[in-house]
Amino acid sequence: MGVTSGWWRDVSSTTIRDDALAGLLGALLVLPQGIAFATLAGLPPQYGIFSAFVPTIVAAVFGSSLHVVSGPTNANSLAIFAAITPLAAAGSPDYIVLVLAVTVMVGVIQLLVGAFRLGGLTDFLSPAVLLGFTSGAATLIACYALPGFFGVTLQNPHGPFGEVVAVARRWHEFNWTAAGVASVTLVTTALARRLAPKAPFMLSGLAAGWLLSELSEHMALGRSVDVIGSIPSVLPTPSLPIAPIETLAGLGPTACALAVIALGQSVSIAKAVASRSGQRIDVNREFIGQGLSNIAGGFFSSYLSCGSLNRSLPNLEAGARTPLAAVFSSFILLAMVAVAAPILKDIPQSAIAALLIYTAWSLLGIQRSIEIARASRAEFAIAAATFAAMLFVPFHIAILIGAGSSLAVYLHRTSHPRMFTLAPNHNTENGQFVPVEQLERPTECPQLKMLRIEGATYFGAAQYVADQLHEIRRRRPDQKHLLVMAKSMNFVDFAGAEVWEAEAARRKRAGGDLYFHRPRSAVTEVWRKTGFLDRLGQDHIFESKSEAVRAIFHKLDHQACAHCKVRIFRECGPSTSPDSRVDQITTESDRVSTGH
Repeated sequence: MGVTSGWWRDVSSTTIRDDALAGLLGALLVLPQGIAFATLAGLPPQYGIFSAFVPTIVAAVFGSSLHVVSGPTNANSLAIFAAITPLAAAGSPDYIVLVLAVTVMVGVIQLLVGAFRLGGLTDFLSPAVLLGFTSGAATLIACYALPGFFGVTLQNPHGPFGEVVAVARRWHEFNWTAAGVASVTLVTTALARRLAPKAPFMLSGLAAGWLLSELSEHMALGRSVDVIGSIPSVLPTPSLPIAPIETLAGLGPTACALAVIALGQSVSIAKAVASRSGQRIDVNREFIGQGLSNIAGGFFSSYLSCGSLNRSLPNLEAGARTPLAAVFSSFILLAMVAVAAPILKDIPQSAIAALLIYTAWSLLGIQRSIEIARASRAEFAIAAATFAAMLFVPFHIAILIGAGSSLAVYLHRTSHPRMFTLAPNHNTENGQFVPVEQLERPTECPQLKMLRIEGATYFGAAQYVADQLHEIRRRRPDQKHLLVMAKSMNFVDFAGAEVWEAEAARRKRAGGDLYFHRPRSAVTEVWRKTGFLDRLGQDHIFESKSEAVRAIFHKLDHQACAHCKVRIFRECGPSTSPDSRVDQITTESDRVSTGH
């Protein structure tokens, strides 16, 4: 399959330096995370390190994003634990085999989704959903990092708000030395970012926190600060994730559910990161990369991995330029575990917590929220719903809520196409047709209604369009003839065709008729297949407004025209003769825009 993007052509000594620095930070961040997540998944700690090596490299090389870093996540760890513990005791050899087997199965599903180019389904994740997801995830990151920031150890998980409440209640247990280290790390990172944004500002903050921690320890300025501590020095070992056949069959639904969760996380994170970096994401290639990473990972003692927000955003913020940053991170991680354990064990946990809080703040997207709120209250509501869901329900449910909200808003919009009554504006040179609301003195032809419709007339909009047409007839029964400017009616289905056929029948029974100006070929094709076009008559469809007006004029009540004082068209003169009136109808209207 080969490398699927051309990022390697942009590799230079500069990008290698930037990627190596970002990779170093990523390795430092994943050390405590990997161990914690493996424990959360019911696996020995070293499996968290394994899962931050092989899957990370494969996903980076074969994926689409320049900045997404894959590896173990809390959502995947919880999902694995919930799915496999009913089948085997957590941590047992059978349990590990099942975890690795389901990881490979998930990888195969992800690979197939990408290979068959089904990634377009993720297009339902609108920018508002991504904003809510990102802001919600940032809040979660900050909440869970808060105990580490103040050096408080919580024995049991409390949930995001529970973490905050538990920390607040235990304020008297704060390790103020740890809080000082975290504060120095946070302030130094922010100042370094402001003063030298291209420098490794997050590493600068981490170094400042480490120096303060060492100074405090040697001068006995306060309580000791929790550090990363010793990490098992092990390398990923090949594995053969073969479970009993009868067990594998039962793992199918579990693998599908886990694949949905992992894909949802990966794509959401990839799009969220891309929205900040300006990169274009190939979703199908991202799925292929994730699939290959889990297939390879399952054979190298790694459990389910996907794009990690805790690592991807710091990777971007640290100045990563290519996927080599993730590759460097993986090898640096192993090197640190194998060689630099004595140094690594002194990295303060509170300093890492401070970096996570800094990343969370950069993710909140407050300005973006203000922009969306100004542009569309509906879009802002979608973002708010997704944000709230991220805080109270599982990750994958929050994504579904956001996507469902977007779909509901979209369906509401498309089921209410915009409809405007048109009339010529005599203040323009050519008598441009505009909505009557824009005229200083709104005036319509007493016998002819001119209507523009923008949107599709499909089954979801059919009742709304029918109701609007009924209201038009009720308000102006004298306007028996209706000319529809259908250029912007981009789609019609069978239900929509029935609406227009019923409208034509009602108009004819009332002594009028229905006409269309420039309907799209896709629309007329549907009308032809349903037989409506034959019943309407090809002579009721016009390519120009002047042709339409001229033809419709012959069908108007000319006695009413003789006494008409409106003279809606510019060329309408005092003459009441049908022939002369036809000559006076504007020929300029062919060149008049209807707003498109």
